[in-house]
Amino acid sequence: MTDTTGLGPEDGKLITLARASRARNAASEGAAVRDETGRTYVATTVDLPSLRLSALQAAVAAAVSSEATALEAAAVVTTAEALTEDDRSVMDDLKTQVVVIAAPDGVPASITRR
Repeated sequence: MTDTTGLGPEDGKLITLARASRARNAASEGAAVRDETGRTYVATTVDLPSLRLSALQAAVAAAVSSEATALEAAAVVTTAEALTEDDRSVMDDLKTQVVVIAAPDGVPASITRR
């Protein structure tokens, strides 16, 4: 069971979605974001010869292409200890309120509230 201590149920659901997507695609990262209207978007790492996106960047691209202008929350399931500078910039661009980095087992490694 995912330990989401300190997170609301909707933020915990983002971790579950990111984990499921990561596992289903056998990807290095999974991410889920929730926009200002409550819609969720899920993605995994894109690693093609001509296109490379982190899971978070791919989830944000899906949200923005569906007219999202801000994010309430984002969750990234990864083995990395922190977001990359590019991922932090994307979170800043959309004024993301809560960012959770979780280990592959779903346990949050960090929760950032803005």
